[in-house]
Amino acid sequence: MIKVGIVGGTGYTGVELLRLLAQHPQVELAAITSRGEAGTRVADMFPSLRGRVDLAFSDPKDAPLASCDVVFFATPNGIAMQQARSLLDRGVRVIDLAADFRIKDVPTWEQWYGMSHAAPELAAEAVYGLPEVNRDAIRKARLVANPGCYPTAVQLGFLPLMEARCVDLGNLIADCKSGVSGAGRKAETHILFAEASDNFKAYGVAGHRHLPEIRQGLGLRAGVPVGLTFVPHLTPLIRGIHATLYARITREEDFQSLFERRYANEPFVDVLPPKSHPETRSVRASNICRIALHRPQGGDILVVLSVIDNLVKGAAGQAIHNMNLMFDLDECTALAQVPVLP
Repeated sequence: MIKVGIVGGTGYTGVELLRLLAQHPQVELAAITSRGEAGTRVADMFPSLRGRVDLAFSDPKDAPLASCDVVFFATPNGIAMQQARSLLDRGVRVIDLAADFRIKDVPTWEQWYGMSHAAPELAAEAVYGLPEVNRDAIRKARLVANPGCYPTAVQLGFLPLMEARCVDLGNLIADCKSGVSGAGRKAETHILFAEASDNFKAYGVAGHRHLPEIRQGLGLRAGVPVGLTFVPHLTPLIRGIHATLYARITREEDFQSLFERRYANEPFVDVLPPKSHPETRSVRASNICRIALHRPQGGDILVVLSVIDNLVKGAAGQAIHNMNLMFDLDECTALAQVPVLP
């Protein structure tokens, strides 16, 4: 059995980790930390886990994290980089669901996240945890940087085009929408029901923290820097990301076949038939990314539609996919849930 610890188990990604790990036949949940809720039973805070998780939250200083095989950090940015080194030195493998290790260029990370990086040597070592790109490296990794939710949907949508270099790499556009749970489980005015419901708005147009992460990933696959305009939007949904991606065609391809070939052996990417329109509810509570291609009026713009559940494929599910790879398990273990409808 794999002994698992979770640092920061009270947020939405934390409870998703618990939901999925509770169904994992090779996992023993050993520790779940929360400074504010130490001593509270998990099932008292999250009744959905009653009968499945028989643990109480513990203070991080008292939790037996060093005796775990792997520790997930479901914490705000800036926490994992403070604590990962001590765990790695004890042979514990680490998967960070925040952004501490996603960006390789530390000055760029510091610019976008507004703090000094506490472990730049670990940022250099960390493997970016997008299994569809880095599967082999993830298997051998001590430290995995789990991708962001927007970057997952956008990179999977653009990836085959980057590898084929058949579109204008200097003028990519990602027009993305997210459910409110992407903002986290906290009390802030803009995500209150009365503010977010019956409303739709763009934000972060001048620059969003996920932009350098997406540019980094796309540029690595293209082999050259890419030009990307990324505009996120907040929608009155709880879960889901819908990315509408635009690229100008520079070389003719059978684009449907290009995508189908690229993802033929990927268990969590579903390339839909031509003219399809994937919906966020078609992936709700699942680890699936659904993709469809369009070429409006037969012109020179290719439109890629990419949808994921931001809390599963965009966070906790992808983290467990990475864990399965790291421990040589069937990568689909505990991740075969059928999407929830309605």
